[in-house]
Amino acid sequence: MNSNKRGKILVVGTLLGLVMYISFVQAETMDITNCSSGITNVLISTDELTIMTTDVKGITRDNLDSKIFDNMTYHCVGLFKVMGGKRYGTTNCKFMSPDGDFFVVEASYGPEGGTAPFLHGTGKFKGITGNCVTKPITSGKPIVPGTTQGCARVTGNYELKK
Repeated sequence: MNSNKRGKILVVGTLLGLVMYISFVQAETMDITNCSSGITNVLISTDELTIMTTDVKGITRDNLDSKIFDNMTYHCVGLFKVMGGKRYGTTNCKFMSPDGDFFVVEASYGPEGGTAPFLHGTGKFKGITGNCVTKPITSGKPIVPGTTQGCARVTGNYELKK
């Protein structure tokens, strides 16, 4: 192989390596704690099946030094079913930062927690991509019938468009 071809291969290989490296380093880690309170509306409740909607509002605490998700408020609406003592469902959530920029996730839940890809964002969150995992930390006894209170830990990765 002549040196001109080797040089081109080296340049292409280096560029591909840089692109892969840049893509890798742009992904950021998230680790937040969400605490919320809300209303549950039960459609049906039997020993075998419960179906309900939820409408919760809460606030986040960012557990990392970046604090990009700190003090965000959020609103989630969801549909859940409980079968065999296990909870399944889907929620759509809007998270808003103190400056008004927001992003939306759609979480799918199973008995062990949920996964939530980013769907949309505005301002500094415009073009956000990634996925997070949520695991319940605590859930208190409802202070008022028809309500829910609890906290969850959310971890994952996200990328913001530059």
